[in-house]
Amino acid sequence: MNRAKKIFQQRWRKLLLGMSLILLFLCALMLTVLWKYASQDVVPSGVHAGRMNIGGMRIDEAIDLLNQYEISLRERTVFIKTEPSASGDLSARLDGQSLHWTAEELGYRGEFIGLKEALLRLKEGSLWERVRYRNAFPRSLALSQSWNKDLFQTAIRKKWSWIERQKAVDAERKIDENDNISYTEHTNAYRLRLQPMMERLDRWMMVQPEQSGLTLTDGERVYKDNLLIKVVEPAVTLQKLLGEGIDRKIMSYTTSFATSAEGRAYNVTVTAQALNDWLLAPGEIFSYSKLIESAEKQYSYREAPVILNGRLSPGIGGGICQVSSTLYQAALRAGLDIVERRNHSLPVPYLPLGYDATYATGAIDFKFRNSTDSYLLIRTEVKNRTLTVKLFGSIPENVSYDIVSLTKNAVAPSVEQRVNDGLPVGGQALLKQGKPGFIVDTYRIKSIDGKEVSRERISHDTYKAQPTVIEVGPSSLNSTPKPSLTPNSKRRIVEDGI
Repeated sequence: MNRAKKIFQQRWRKLLLGMSLILLFLCALMLTVLWKYASQDVVPSGVHAGRMNIGGMRIDEAIDLLNQYEISLRERTVFIKTEPSASGDLSARLDGQSLHWTAEELGYRGEFIGLKEALLRLKEGSLWERVRYRNAFPRSLALSQSWNKDLFQTAIRKKWSWIERQKAVDAERKIDENDNISYTEHTNAYRLRLQPMMERLDRWMMVQPEQSGLTLTDGERVYKDNLLIKVVEPAVTLQKLLGEGIDRKIMSYTTSFATSAEGRAYNVTVTAQALNDWLLAPGEIFSYSKLIESAEKQYSYREAPVILNGRLSPGIGGGICQVSSTLYQAALRAGLDIVERRNHSLPVPYLPLGYDATYATGAIDFKFRNSTDSYLLIRTEVKNRTLTVKLFGSIPENVSYDIVSLTKNAVAPSVEQRVNDGLPVGGQALLKQGKPGFIVDTYRIKSIDGKEVSRERISHDTYKAQPTVIEVGPSSLNSTPKPSLTPNSKRRIVEDGI
């Protein structure tokens, strides 16, 4: 029994010894493995700098490579050059001009922040610390980059800001004293297009290392771009003016105000000035009321006789309807559509019956439509007490229009009697000689190649007769005189004035 027990104990001690030896061997093996793992002089596998795998590289070589890569990024070159063929009339001044900088001069900063320090820490600390650090080492570290766009913009403007000093100048239509039309070319302005340049440069600046390695290609080392310039056309280009189709004078008409007093002559002149260079698009309607509104803003009308409720009276703006009437005749003879027009209550001395067009603020307007296919330009000329309205545009040269007015009836003036206590009973005196009124039809005759092709009545006008006014002595009236009209008994209609 004792002998068996001894044998069992001997065998158990041998087993324990063997297990201890195995355990010691395993521990030694593990320590060897951990030591080898912690003592590696290479970057942990799977580590990326940007998008490049640097895992397995020697630590010192990886750090040197990263340093060189950061330096090469700062030393990249940016070239901006001009492209004369794309710059129009700036070609001569821009030819061969260029600027260049290093990326660092444009404020570029690029660094794998903390990566090099992190790689060096792989060699520091206790065995266990190195094992843990290597095992937890980050697998991806981005390249942090920035650059100063303001420096780029400032450098560009310092070199080429003169480009933006040029102002756009409108094309001009000139009409000489013989009514010949010529055109002056417009001048473009230019502006630097900095934003798209900076966006393209930004994409190049913010490069990321590729899988192929931390070595820049030729395209990554040198950036080349053209100076971007935007053409700024003026509001009125030569093409726009030519597109309006105004190629010749199509009609003109002249009236005289030689006998007008200074106030009326002034009113005619300033209204004509406000009308000068009025432009109508095809289909656009001209309204005389808009012209008067414009003229009133620019000028102050003067005293001159107006027609108040069918009678000549002192007023403001007398004479403005000579401009509307002269314009009416030019529009008629150019074949334009008349939208709204009314004759004066009384005949006017500067035009035949049926030729005039009156205006009364808020009551009577004169309107016509540009019924041609081109724009219509209205020009006015005041010289030697004559007013000329000229229309420039485009209508067939073989088409012409004539205006004919026919007096259908004459209306005899009535007689008004007024009491004059200074006259004897039965006495009378002629105060004002009356004038007859008229009923007039006006026709527009269209001819092509000199042959009449149509005749249309364009108006049926009535001009009031002006009464003969007789003063009589007391108790000598043949009939009861009519009381004078007052503002309360009838609406005040002021024609040929405001």
